[in-house]
Amino acid sequence: MATWAGDPSPPVAYLSRKALPIKRHDAEPLTREDVQFDLLQHIFSDKNAVFTNPNPGGNPLPSKSSKVTFAELYVSALYNSSKCSKVLREKMLDTPAFSIELAKISLLTNVGRINTTMAFFPEMKTALRTYHPVPSLQKTDGNAQDAPRIKNCLKAALLPSEVKTAPPSSPDEILDRRKAGQRPPTTIVNLIFVLANHAAPLASVHFDGALNFLDLFLPHKGLVSADRARTFLWLAYHYLEDNDSEANPFDDDYSRRFPGKAPLLNQMSSQQMRTENVDTAEEIAWGKKMSSTRNAFLQKLVNSMEEDKKPKATTAIRQFIPVSANSLRRTRQSGPSQDASNDEGAFMYYVPQDHPNTSGDPNRAKRPKNGSANSFDATVGTTPDNAAAFENLF
Repeated sequence: MATWAGDPSPPVAYLSRKALPIKRHDAEPLTREDVQFDLLQHIFSDKNAVFTNPNPGGNPLPSKSSKVTFAELYVSALYNSSKCSKVLREKMLDTPAFSIELAKISLLTNVGRINTTMAFFPEMKTALRTYHPVPSLQKTDGNAQDAPRIKNCLKAALLPSEVKTAPPSSPDEILDRRKAGQRPPTTIVNLIFVLANHAAPLASVHFDGALNFLDLFLPHKGLVSADRARTFLWLAYHYLEDNDSEANPFDDDYSRRFPGKAPLLNQMSSQQMRTENVDTAEEIAWGKKMSSTRNAFLQKLVNSMEEDKKPKATTAIRQFIPVSANSLRRTRQSGPSQDASNDEGAFMYYVPQDHPNTSGDPNRAKRPKNGSANSFDATVGTTPDNAAAFENLF
């Protein structure tokens, strides 16, 4: 049975950006249900090459065709972003599967489902972000970006004409450019930012007012993933490519009958709910493994910080140095003079050393930096013969 939405919903304006992001504790895996894996799979596996290629012949697209699929369009936007690093570009070229995984996580960041407090590598130290393994979207080696870097890459994904001037920031601006013949009127990345930011006013334009663009990415609506993917692609084509002479390739009977309205969405049956977005046993095991890795890393980090807080034990080593009375300077000018014959003996003192003197010569031990006898830490070994000299030292 076709429907716009299942149960009656509150006005679309209730859905704030704060309610949209996935919220999980540190080290908690993001499941297929969290990321709506089946929805992403339908979007990125669509074979309709109907979107204008903004960079014909350029990497990473395999052909010089003027029309590309959504997956090719989105991956190209990421690759040609000025904030996409050289290492990331090389990885995207070398491993196409990695490009698709990165694009899926980026799309979730693009709509606001993944916010900038998330990271996807377990050795992350900052307390400003939380680590989350994403087993269904991390099957290739190297997908270890964090959300802030992904967001920066997305914001810098611009057309050449948008580098010096601001890209369109409203649906009407994008439509005006499209109607003026500009193909594409903006990047797919910027279009998604605009649709997400204007989800509330567009709810009554393309939907029935109770459903909006952001609802396509939320798990609790109970809408068939394939239908949501079709509606998402319909919106992308409507704003980037649509014209009066060509039908939208993602139309259904309803959207053909009511121009400007998105295709209808079907509610999932109980059987469909049990079969969509189901994590595999391998993904569950990998998620637990990475959570354990994260927890072990955090425990090691905490132990290291506690160790640093402990007072450092001194490693001073006593070095005993013989000193004759003749080598000592008086520190007081007053008082009776001492007979030199009484000072012939020597006494021993030590100077703390950071490292033992391995030369075998005790005379090579370091003296106090200021050279004064008052800087000695201790005196030992005084005898009656040199007691006078010892007293005169102080």
